[in-house]
Amino acid sequence: MPTPVHLCDRFPQVPAADLLAGFATPPHFSHVRFTTYVPDPGAPSQAAALASLEAFATSVNAGSHGANKRFRFGSRRRPNDEGKVGVYLDGGYGVGKTHLLASLWFATQPAGQRAYGTFVEYTNLVGALGFEQTVEALSPYALVCIDEFELDDPGDTVLMSTLLGRLAVNGVRLAATSNTLPDKLGEGRFAADDFLREIQGLAARFEVLRIDGDDYRHRGLPTAPPPLSTDAVISIAQDTPSASLDAFSDLLTHLGEVHPSRYGAMLEGLSAVCLTDVSVLTDQADALRLVVLVDRMYDRDITLYSSGAPVDSLFAPDMLSGGYRKKYRRAISRLAALAADTQ
Repeated sequence: MPTPVHLCDRFPQVPAADLLAGFATPPHFSHVRFTTYVPDPGAPSQAAALASLEAFATSVNAGSHGANKRFRFGSRRRPNDEGKVGVYLDGGYGVGKTHLLASLWFATQPAGQRAYGTFVEYTNLVGALGFEQTVEALSPYALVCIDEFELDDPGDTVLMSTLLGRLAVNGVRLAATSNTLPDKLGEGRFAADDFLREIQGLAARFEVLRIDGDDYRHRGLPTAPPPLSTDAVISIAQDTPSASLDAFSDLLTHLGEVHPSRYGAMLEGLSAVCLTDVSVLTDQADALRLVVLVDRMYDRDITLYSSGAPVDSLFAPDMLSGGYRKKYRRAISRLAALAADTQ
């Protein structure tokens, strides 16, 4: 019988080179390509965005990387489209923005000159390496992709805006997506406006592509399966190869002792995470760290088994109506997707 490991025993030390090597599309999106994106005939903006990104990839691959190079892409060929260094995908939940962003990453060559990560992963990289070292590390790249650009933390938004500005000056092409949710009608366009305001002088060099349409999953927040008993979780952890087993409260404490940039390494080699006595979160810092861990689990398709509170009720109502609601709602969606339906 395999012995489950404990995440609380893991304190990974990740060299800077290894951190950068992790900036690639996660396994969850390893099979997407432009050819696998199926635009909704009822939403012409999806086909238009696909064509624009294919042209964007062609421009990058043509060797136009460099601070003084100019390019044009997509069907909009107005004079003020010259000099753009990036594309921003703005739209609702489930219209395929991440699919398109990952496809762009795969379509860009050479492989060693492209980076892909979420907004949080880049801010964590700056925290681990320092700002100037991050600029130096990413400047040789031809393309930097930022998924789920978040506007709920002004400090982090300004940090990322400054980072993107420095990279653009150094000739790096940029691509980003927004994180608009479906129940906020019209918020996608507002998110784009906020993004453009934050990056100020860089704004004129971005092509904003609005992607309309319905959630391809035809759902809002999913319902998670009911939690298991503690005995059942322990039994599953003992019977499952490459499983971890931790008490939820212990894990929260541990996450505060490990830099979020190392959460991915902490999950290395696991196929399942087993948590006992899950409870509703009351501390904002604990909640935000858990969101990062959930994102890294989702990237790796790691199954979740848990006892205690249902995982779709982890965040208190005031959190779901507060400034970080988008992060928490995304985490609920992903937790429900990862939670094993053992019924």
